[in-house]
Amino acid sequence: MPRPLQGLLDYRAAVAGTVPDDPVGCRVRVPLGRGRTIGIVVAERQASAVPQARLRRIEAWLDQQPVLTPELLQTLEWAARYYRHPIGAVLAAALPARLRRGESVQRQEPWWRLDPELVADDQPVRRAPRQAELRAYLLERGGAAPCAELNALEPAWQRAGRVLEQRGLLHRESHPVTGGAGTVPPLPASEPPVLGDRQQEAVAALEAATGFTPFLLEGVTGSGKTEVYLRAAARALERGQQVLILVPEIGLAPQFLERIRHRLPAPVAVIHSGRGGGERSEAWLAAARGEAQVVLGTRSAVFTPLPRPGLIIVDEEHDPSLAQQDGFRYSGRDLAVYRARALQVPVVLGSATPSLESLHNARSGRYQRLSLPQRAGTARNPAVHLVDIRSRPLRGGISAPLEAALRRHLEAGQQVLVFLNRRGYAPVLTCHACGWVAACHRCDARLTLHQSANEMRCHHCGSAVRRPVACPECGAGELRPLGPGTERLEEALAEAFPEVPQVRIDRDTTRRRGELEARLDAAQRGDAQLLIGTQMLAKGHHLPAVTLVAIVDVDQGLFGADFRAAERLAQVVVQVAGRAGRGDHPGEVLLQTRHPEHPLLRTLLESGYGAFAAAHLAERQAAGLPPFAALALLRAESVDAQAPYLFLEGAAQSGHAVLSGSDGGVELLGPVPAPMERREGRHRAQLMVRAEERGGLHRFLDAWAPGLDQLQGARRVRWSLDIDPTEMV
Repeated sequence: MPRPLQGLLDYRAAVAGTVPDDPVGCRVRVPLGRGRTIGIVVAERQASAVPQARLRRIEAWLDQQPVLTPELLQTLEWAARYYRHPIGAVLAAALPARLRRGESVQRQEPWWRLDPELVADDQPVRRAPRQAELRAYLLERGGAAPCAELNALEPAWQRAGRVLEQRGLLHRESHPVTGGAGTVPPLPASEPPVLGDRQQEAVAALEAATGFTPFLLEGVTGSGKTEVYLRAAARALERGQQVLILVPEIGLAPQFLERIRHRLPAPVAVIHSGRGGGERSEAWLAAARGEAQVVLGTRSAVFTPLPRPGLIIVDEEHDPSLAQQDGFRYSGRDLAVYRARALQVPVVLGSATPSLESLHNARSGRYQRLSLPQRAGTARNPAVHLVDIRSRPLRGGISAPLEAALRRHLEAGQQVLVFLNRRGYAPVLTCHACGWVAACHRCDARLTLHQSANEMRCHHCGSAVRRPVACPECGAGELRPLGPGTERLEEALAEAFPEVPQVRIDRDTTRRRGELEARLDAAQRGDAQLLIGTQMLAKGHHLPAVTLVAIVDVDQGLFGADFRAAERLAQVVVQVAGRAGRGDHPGEVLLQTRHPEHPLLRTLLESGYGAFAAAHLAERQAAGLPPFAALALLRAESVDAQAPYLFLEGAAQSGHAVLSGSDGGVELLGPVPAPMERREGRHRAQLMVRAEERGGLHRFLDAWAPGLDQLQGARRVRWSLDIDPTEMV
């Protein structure tokens, strides 16, 4: 059931003769409580532990063939056990919305069919030209055609059709949608580039792989990882197999889709939240029917059925966006590896900055490592420089050396990218007279000024208030914005370079559907010479005209509370820097910082990401942190400040009781306040479980987790158990 129930529910079969031959994986409509819901059959038995008198009967079978294949059902059952989430909620997360609502697997579309009277004689429409045209077209099509097709060809036929329908001369009927529904067709093939030696070695290794073989494809930015993906995918298509490609964010999908359509002669299903629910459902079903040979999507696309699997690719495998952070918390990357094992196909994890977990797996021999150490073609790695902004005046976050570099590249007719991972106008609004700071009343966070909307917004809970005209504490009218956001950066750059066309890409400017694609197209066409953006613009985009990348505030991630903060900062710096110099002109990268001697920055600049990763892996091992340990995080929150601690203290006592009879290797840390203790008006705390090895963690969880919802205080809090947490907030 799509409910937070840990177990399964038994029902009696429906009326004899209606049970499908293979009921496991089929949807059913069943009574539940006083209502009805849609469930998934996961097993059939001859008897039940529930007395016959209490067993309720299935009301209807919605499928005669399973919507979840045995392999996918097994993967989802494993995920429910591993991530400690109710199986019904996991199955619901895997199904598209239309199927969750109980609608037909086969989508219907309206058609118009001519009445026999109008087929035999055109006399009723002789004085109505549009109606006569519609009749003639339908006769050419055998008397019937889809309404959408008719309206697209001639919009005036819609009114003519309604008139004929009212006269009883045209009839509306439903037909199953067939032939390419849910897929994007290929485009004319483009000439593939010539592969470098290391690319050829990587392609050869992927083509030779049989069965489950995990690869880590580590290549510097611009080294041609996408070309390796496409060559391996083309080989799978030649064998009649399907390819699943996961990207971390919606913003990467349009560029990837364009490359796929020009290079792979196959229909593509695109699955991500930027598409409408109906479009996602059709794409999912097209893949399930085998009509979509390539599936491209974000993390949820890992649940797409693949009747002819051949290859799974995870691009930017290090990216935290591949992990779901609420509800059913899972790692899309890790589930992709599990599915590849279940399907017995190769899986490629690609990145210029691999996660420390994947690097550890490669070093220990679990993954086969492929390396692309040089940029493809004539492109060379950019020169990277630190700009010390201590004691320097800043205008909208821009220092004089950075402005001079921007001017030099812009006057040369080249494109520049200015990166700041902070949207809005300013992260702080303060009173110059008394020191008051605008803070969110629901979170332990400051409000961000959004000047264009004249309001203050919390980027954690979404609450917004009008910008005050005077200080609410002392009444003074001198309220000053401190620090830059992308909106303020855009204003400052427009003042410095008024003649230069620019585009800003962040969550505020891309809320409307299609806006992200339009702005990325403008950047890639060169319509905008000055690009301003957050991480949405920094990841994976191929912008060959960009010769200068500026990171306005590299210090944001230097002192994070999360033990992964240094790794994330290193990845962002390398990824953003990689946008520079991907074409024929050399690239340059400037990093503004107040800590030019910071060891992380020095290591990155002098020795590269590989040296940083090696040093950081040694630190993780010494500290007993992943990938050299396994973690689970029990979170609790409530409007009552004490309730989370009471629940977590009870959970800790229960955990220590379990550990008293075990062989050790597991420890409980906490409870402690969450890094942001109050969020959305709720007080938050957490309890960490650390184990020396994964098996020990799950043996402990098997004994401990089932009793958590029975603890005193469990019903006074919202709680969740996060396995392998990627965010500690």
